[in-house]
Amino acid sequence: MRLPWPLPALLTWASCWVCWLGLRSVDVTPLIALFTTTLLGVLCALPQPRRSRRLMVAAGYPLSFAALGAASVPAWAWLLPLALLALVYPVRAWHDAPLFPTPPRALEMLPKTVSLADGAVVLDAGCGLGDGLIALRAAYPRAALRGTEWSWPLRLGCALRCPWARVRQGDIWQDDWSAVDMVYLFQRPESMGRAASKAVVELRPGAWLVSLEFPLPDEHADLEAHAVPDTGGKPVWAYRRGPNA
Repeated sequence: MRLPWPLPALLTWASCWVCWLGLRSVDVTPLIALFTTTLLGVLCALPQPRRSRRLMVAAGYPLSFAALGAASVPAWAWLLPLALLALVYPVRAWHDAPLFPTPPRALEMLPKTVSLADGAVVLDAGCGLGDGLIALRAAYPRAALRGTEWSWPLRLGCALRCPWARVRQGDIWQDDWSAVDMVYLFQRPESMGRAASKAVVELRPGAWLVSLEFPLPDEHADLEAHAVPDTGGKPVWAYRRGPNA
């Protein structure tokens, strides 16, 4: 069974530290103990489906070891950054995307495909620290921008960065999409099927679902795919809710 991200990383890093403590308790030399525990982290990283995650899982333990100066700092001190991670990225949000910001110019060509009237309501579902809202504002300066973010520290940071947007703390999958003209997502591939199902049920005819980097996994008769000009960066996918609501 595939565990939700970032649980594989957290379990791997914790296991490496437990292994380190066990080896040192039986007088294994620090160099051999470090080599063994780092190898354990690398082996645990191999099953991850994406290269970026494999690198993150494998590198997390040795980086924490170096940052803490493990010879002088107790291993339990590593729980402090883990607690901070849990605060910023709570367990309930593990099925959604981690904190990957929208590049500043990622949506600059979107208005050529998706035309919105002045005052149109645009929702950034999972707005993080507000990079997506900033990119949306650059593309649609006269839109009414809203954001939803489950992590309250990220929601607070987003509200401070984007005072011109209405940002709330909440579950993006509990949001009502029926009153918005466009929903913007920068999620993970595993989330796109759920997003498509929600869009088919809730979006009103003529409303848009826009995804950065990841397309919908299946074609839906009620969601019309529209090509967005390539900016040379991450691809943008736009889907319009058809008339058969």
